[in-house]
Amino acid sequence: MTALALARKWRPKTFSELLGQDHVVKALTHALDQGRLHHAWLFTGTRGVGKTTIARIMAKALNCTGADGQGQMTSAPCGKCQACTEIDAGRFVDYIEMDAASNRGVDEMVALLEKAAYAPSSARFKVYMIDEVHMLTSHAFNSMLKTRRASSPCEVYSCDHRSPKNTSYGFISLFTVQSQADARARDRGALTSRSSIGVSQHRD
Repeated sequence: MTALALARKWRPKTFSELLGQDHVVKALTHALDQGRLHHAWLFTGTRGVGKTTIARIMAKALNCTGADGQGQMTSAPCGKCQACTEIDAGRFVDYIEMDAASNRGVDEMVALLEKAAYAPSSARFKVYMIDEVHMLTSHAFNSMLKTRRASSPCEVYSCDHRSPKNTSYGFISLFTVQSQADARARDRGALTSRSSIGVSQHRD
């Protein structure tokens, strides 16, 4: 029997199972319920607050088809359809996850973004999740920015990192400025705390 880390065994699989991130859950569920789909999501926060977990739940919410296979985009993934089960198992072909801490060069980014030329094979959206995005080199950032600006409606980018201050302003510009007050708070380092996640969105 294969041992499984407790963090992975008990990882929340729906927004309703998430604890301590009510502000993020509210923003995301409202966007999904109203069909206001954003093409880029930026989750910030310290290690262990749930950035990757939320990105995976978002991927399921965008691609869930329901138990009967006829469902639409939803804020409450069924957990039973092909998309939900395969994302949970880590084998969904249209959910691409990359660890930028160990794949931070331009060659790795180009190899990842070459897949963007193809439409989703079976899903509604092809979701790219780039973890620790602030670890990318400047050349890798530039390569990603060019592809992101010319992305198709079937692509969704989800990026996780610990501090907006460690990321280039060119990259941050892809996401909407939450408000002037939030921008000032971000500069003071007040947006991300040890127990919360900041979320920024970009909509073309």
